[in-house]
Amino acid sequence: MSNYPLSYKLSWLPRFLKPSLGGDGNGFAPMAGMLMEPPPRQTVRLAFIGDISAVANRRAPHCDPAIKALLGTADLVIGNCESPVVDRPSAVLGTRLGTHHAMSERFLADALAAAGLAREKLVLSLANNHVLDQGIAGFDETVAALKRLGIGTIGLASDGPVRPVKVGPLNVGFAAFTLWRNAHENLFAGRVSMDSDAERWPGGFDLLCAVPHWDWEFRHFPRAATRALARRLARQGVGLIAGHHAHVVQPVELIGETVVAYGLGDFLGTALARQPWPGRIGGVFVADISADEGARGAIAAYQMHPFVRLRGGDHERLVPVEGLERRTREKVEGRLRAVFPSPLAG
Repeated sequence: MSNYPLSYKLSWLPRFLKPSLGGDGNGFAPMAGMLMEPPPRQTVRLAFIGDISAVANRRAPHCDPAIKALLGTADLVIGNCESPVVDRPSAVLGTRLGTHHAMSERFLADALAAAGLAREKLVLSLANNHVLDQGIAGFDETVAALKRLGIGTIGLASDGPVRPVKVGPLNVGFAAFTLWRNAHENLFAGRVSMDSDAERWPGGFDLLCAVPHWDWEFRHFPRAATRALARRLARQGVGLIAGHHAHVVQPVELIGETVVAYGLGDFLGTALARQPWPGRIGGVFVADISADEGARGAIAAYQMHPFVRLRGGDHERLVPVEGLERRTREKVEGRLRAVFPSPLAG
């Protein structure tokens, strides 16, 4: 049994067909910002990508060289594994209809290779509502597949609320959690982290980073409750927050010294193959973290790099906004101007 309120369920299809710009758009930050002047001598780069799934792809995507080059500059890439990694789905009908997610290990490996993502520099969150779509056996198979592929994982209850990761000279703590689940709470308990209270999280990191699966889908501006949770996490010592689940890009907010990227959209399509165009805008959120003594873990600069997932037969093409044909580019830039105070800054 899921934990979605009825109003959310009733709004899913209308918002999927027409992603909403409704809500409070005040108080957000530009798409890019320099937060330390002069910049630190030594930095570590984290790149956050959105949800990854095979739902809208039968084969690996084509990734524009500019996006591959950007991802290649990161010391660590963090994303969300939105679909269980299984060879044979157990929820056959639901998987065929798209209500249950699944992707094969071969597809995931090919998709990562197409995007130029080195597995040893990749961490994927399993704290999301779809992780048990193929049952407990599918969950176990997913964990085993990612381990075989050499991909780090976060969001597993067995690892505790925070997973330490060494990134260059920095010790970064990643706390991935989901507020939503598609199955009964008893199935999630002990398997997937749903702990959003940083007061209970261990400390001692150069940077504590939250990777929440939160907010409501297909809404460009986060709900008041989501922003309140971000403020609480910031007060509790979280320095960087990069969220998933909305399937559309959402704005950036600065809360004191904490940087919040509320939603990155999808990296690979997770809804339906013929998704309306606002839901095809995704973002790579890059944060440069100071490694200088006296400022270790401080965010020196950040930038959201938007791109669009175009259909290419039975797969998607990931194209930066500047590489789109004029009419599509104007439409996408108009949507970005509505979401970000300065969408093309930096």
